[in-house]
Amino acid sequence: MTKPLLELTGISKSFPGVKALQGVEFTLNRGEVLVLVGENGAGKSTLMKILSGIYQRDEGTILVDGEQVEIPGPSAAQALGISIIHQEMNLMPDLTVAQNIFIGREPSVAGIIREGALNKQASELLTSLGINISAKTRVGDLTVAGQQMVEIAKALSYDSRVLIMDEPTSALTDNEVETLFELIESLREKGTGIVYISHRMEELKRLADRVVVLRDGEYIGQLDRDQIDVPTIIEMMVGRQINSEQRPEAKDFSQAETVLKVTGLSTKALLRDVGFELKKGEILGFAGLMGAGRTETARAVIGADSRTSGEIEVHGKRVRISQPADAVRSGIGYLSEDRKGVGLLLDQNVWQNTALASLNEFSVAGMMNDAKAKQVAESYVKDLRTKTPSVNQPVKLLSGGNQQKVVLAKWLVRDTDILIVDEPTRGIDVGAKEEIYRLLERLASEGKSIIVISSELPELLRIADRIVVMASGRITGELTNEDASQNRIMDYATKIAEEGELTL
Repeated sequence: MTKPLLELTGISKSFPGVKALQGVEFTLNRGEVLVLVGENGAGKSTLMKILSGIYQRDEGTILVDGEQVEIPGPSAAQALGISIIHQEMNLMPDLTVAQNIFIGREPSVAGIIREGALNKQASELLTSLGINISAKTRVGDLTVAGQQMVEIAKALSYDSRVLIMDEPTSALTDNEVETLFELIESLREKGTGIVYISHRMEELKRLADRVVVLRDGEYIGQLDRDQIDVPTIIEMMVGRQINSEQRPEAKDFSQAETVLKVTGLSTKALLRDVGFELKKGEILGFAGLMGAGRTETARAVIGADSRTSGEIEVHGKRVRISQPADAVRSGIGYLSEDRKGVGLLLDQNVWQNTALASLNEFSVAGMMNDAKAKQVAESYVKDLRTKTPSVNQPVKLLSGGNQQKVVLAKWLVRDTDILIVDEPTRGIDVGAKEEIYRLLERLASEGKSIIVISSELPELLRIADRIVVMASGRITGELTNEDASQNRIMDYATKIAEEGELTL
């Protein structure tokens, strides 16, 4: 009988104050796609970082082709034919795509890198993967989706027998996802074993030969392809049933105050005459395909991107917003889709991040009142039910859902009454998503006004009172939640986008 390509037994790992893994096990066969699922904090990424040499296990054994191995670092993993595509991108923004893909392995003569050969090598790889990005492009100039595709190309540039994909589709368009899935099928046919981590339940039946479920750092069970059932998997993940068809109760905002009014908003690059209103206590959803202008609208409103025209009114008064600090002073808080790169200081702890937007309130004569900041942070940890050993915990050690709660707390401390939340549950598991939804609904019921930008239509249908749809930099439709459906939203989302191809 053929030995498994990879076998993990009794894997355990602890961090200060946290038992991340306890006795986890699974096997991976050649040409198999094993989907690993679990809530944030279940231990999926920690397990993969052990397998890729980033972390060292406390206990357990790892077998490759039946032989026990040690993986003291990433280079040792690569030597064993194990590559990983991280959820947190590990690229150098000032280098080109080609330089990022082949860093340390560039073609050279007498120590001098042959740029032409490097670019040709990268271009051939990108073309073979169906990735339409120039090898000469500076990575920092790419979108999040573009950078994700570069990560994929970088991992596949090694001759990998085991390929780990940690949330690879979280920032990809439907077309890019389809290209990735076709690539996975090709790799499977060649005998590559793939460990695929995902929160997207719809991907399971498409990809998985088997599904392994983790919960609270422990192995819960596995399902073969013919046993895959999404409600069963969700219940295994969270230990309870979740109603994914829930919608918000219909509300009448006709007499509510207009807290934010945007008219004629345009930018040089994309936006054309964008206008909308946000009511007090309302959750307004923004839908659209990648490149439709949703995030660009938010960035123009808060002054992060310059606009060529447009007016903004807050509580009925016209305001001048030319930079993010102006938006903050006007009571507008922005939670970026890139919470780790923009919303948080990952090496700082919970209380320091909570105080970020309100430093003046915690300072006396230029000196930080740490005790006061910690006390306020502790109150929000309790109020938002943030799972952390203490407010002194570095936020990089928190799960995605709890990191998002820290970002929310940062703006709530400032008593911001207008919140723009971009992709609030990206990279967050189904159980934690529901917590974020309930939290946003509670904030709205308390009088906060919230804009939610999301690529997930079920998410908008679950939480938004009203949905604005964008395509090619314009608003193409508006629907109440009662009238909205995925089909109607997509009709509006493709109304203008069909006229030209959207690129990275």
